[in-house]
Amino acid sequence: MSTTINKEEIQKFSRLADEWWDVKGKFKPLHMFNPIRIEYISDIIKKHHKINNEKINFLEGLNVLDIGCGGGLISEPMARLGAKVTGIDASKKNINIAKLHSKKSGLVINYQIASPENLTDFEKFDIILNLEIVEHVDNVNLYIKSCYRLLKKNGLMFTATLNRSFISYIKAIIGAEYILRWLPIGTHDWNKFIKPEELENFLHQENFSTFDIKGLSFNPFLKKWKRSKDLSVNYMICSLKS
Repeated sequence: MSTTINKEEIQKFSRLADEWWDVKGKFKPLHMFNPIRIEYISDIIKKHHKINNEKINFLEGLNVLDIGCGGGLISEPMARLGAKVTGIDASKKNINIAKLHSKKSGLVINYQIASPENLTDFEKFDIILNLEIVEHVDNVNLYIKSCYRLLKKNGLMFTATLNRSFISYIKAIIGAEYILRWLPIGTHDWNKFIKPEELENFLHQENFSTFDIKGLSFNPFLKKWKRSKDLSVNYMICSLKS
């Protein structure tokens, strides 16, 4: 059976699993990244579902799938905002960490050891989150096709990844891994980065339409991420299932 699982990538992140919730550890960049990701996702969902901005649990009634959930860094905020969340990851160690942390946090999240192509016994999702995952999977075509199967008609899918550009090699590989040591050396393979036009092509092949696209840029002085028109390194595409 075809699979999207890259065993080397799973082993790489499994070795780091104990550090998922250490804000000063190996996943510090993701903790810094989280606020802008949540802000962007929230704004798009509110716009699409015509939700009152003042509603605190504005995701209430929405079924969310977080693919490649790791230790639950996005699953937990989504649950706090009222969503019914399923988090899947091919790493058993990641799922165990996520389950333990959500229990400590008093959150009910359905965590499963799975990849999108082998997920069964599910209710179709309103929202799918693919955040910093497609550059780590095998067979992107199968991955997108599997997401289409899991998503409701008119459902939203958020895909955050890295552009395969010269500047992304300098910033995301040389800068983030070798100079700043934000990430362990070897975390990313530049050759597996996906250009925005390539990702849009994968999505359109499976009858997704692009709903919105934004670049994400880091301000080193404020140490914060912001939305940008610059897609040269980090970017997010929101797509709609036709």
